[in-house]
Amino acid sequence: MMSEDSCGRKCCRVMYSCNWRQPSGRKRKCSCCWLSVLTAVSLLTLFWMYVCLMAFNDREDVNWKAFSILKLWVNWFMVLIVIAAVLTIYCILLLLFLFLGVVFIALGTTGISLQWKKEWHTVLLSLQMGGVGALTLVSCLVFQCLQRTRRIASKILIMVVFAGVSVAIFLSPLLIQSPCLVEEKQLPPKPALIGHRGAPMLTPENTLMSFRRSVGCHVIAFETDVQLSKDRVPYLMHDHGSHFLRRTTDVLHKFPGKDFNHSTNLTWEELQELNAGDWFLKTDPFCSVSQLSEQEKKTAGNQSVPSLLQLLDLAKTHNTSVIFDLKNDDNNDTIDTVNTILKSGIPQDLILWLPSKHRVDVREVAPGFIQVYNDVSDMDLDRGDHLNVKYSALSATEIWELRSRNVSVNLWVVNEPWLFSLLWCSGANSVTTNACSLLQDMTQPDWTMRPDRYRMIWITVDLGSLLIMVTLFILQREREAKKGFSGWNQRELSLFLPSE
Repeated sequence: MMSEDSCGRKCCRVMYSCNWRQPSGRKRKCSCCWLSVLTAVSLLTLFWMYVCLMAFNDREDVNWKAFSILKLWVNWFMVLIVIAAVLTIYCILLLLFLFLGVVFIALGTTGISLQWKKEWHTVLLSLQMGGVGALTLVSCLVFQCLQRTRRIASKILIMVVFAGVSVAIFLSPLLIQSPCLVEEKQLPPKPALIGHRGAPMLTPENTLMSFRRSVGCHVIAFETDVQLSKDRVPYLMHDHGSHFLRRTTDVLHKFPGKDFNHSTNLTWEELQELNAGDWFLKTDPFCSVSQLSEQEKKTAGNQSVPSLLQLLDLAKTHNTSVIFDLKNDDNNDTIDTVNTILKSGIPQDLILWLPSKHRVDVREVAPGFIQVYNDVSDMDLDRGDHLNVKYSALSATEIWELRSRNVSVNLWVVNEPWLFSLLWCSGANSVTTNACSLLQDMTQPDWTMRPDRYRMIWITVDLGSLLIMVTLFILQREREAKKGFSGWNQRELSLFLPSE
């Protein structure tokens, strides 16, 4: 044990309480309060870092939202991760920049609560484990605080609160209903993959190169976004409105000063002049350019904006379905798009029709299109059987219920293996993904477990944690008893020593 004036104690005292000498009285109380605040901030920064990691699957949503506001394409999510990591390191190792950490966490939490409320659902799903370990680590501090507290009422309050939290955590497995707690023979089939704008983690999104790359991932459908040019040619482009073409093409260089805030501001001939792949090599949005060969880099850098007809020909060749959104439907885009599809000669059952506007008219003109809905109530109203929603919109129970009704459930956008595994266990029929090359190699979920084995593990962990906490309590009590006995001996000895 370090002495009262040891170098280690002095360093810790300076770091945590800004006092070189041992404080006493009121200063000691202030130091304790300061340490408590720093500890709370450290825990908050750890939690915020955890939230960022759990939101990693939807990093492109964050990047897109930032781009739509700032009109500048940067990997904003990685910037967010770096900032969070720096703050966490400082708060844990040095516990500095306290107020900056609090402000950052408050703004970040507010941003998620306002813009991405559904991310909290993902965070809660991932917190199904780990509570017992955290409780065991915290118990040491609780017991130390308990031994140093002199008031009986305070001791009782601490013990009651800690006991209540412990019981809640120990019994929490009874409330956890993870879909991956399942017998192996009851595991649903692996969800099929739909290429989100092709294979955008490896190639420029919404280009023919990207869709060809996704064919190698054995996707069952191409997902894209359709807009119409000034001369009414349907083409593939996600960005629309005030940030139209700025992110994924060189339109600012090709047409300086020209108005291109709407898809119909440019003709198809003008759109063909744009480079739709060089931005991918320059910005490297998924840090994957290094994986491309020199020939692939050359091909990616020479991509153009493809038409819907080109994609339909590719889909027809590989017998792959096509699902898309219509970004603008204010100039009869639906009519021109349907006519293009019918003239292409692609089988109608390969078209997954998602746009909700003019659905009745589309069904009359093209009855073979498979109608896909983004809302359960709308689907039930039309007696449909295909649903396309965000992965966090449905619980595992709801997915199972829809599956039992023979409803095909597609969830978007799923990129992380752990999330794909969870949705696999939940019974999803397919997922839309940016990471088809990663998910295609998975032969089983990351983890599954029989319910009886899961309960046995939890009982073992609970008993082990309880044993460790009892041991810590006994050791802490003996330590305080020895310290008290040593103090009593010194007082007794001072009675026999002559005073100066």
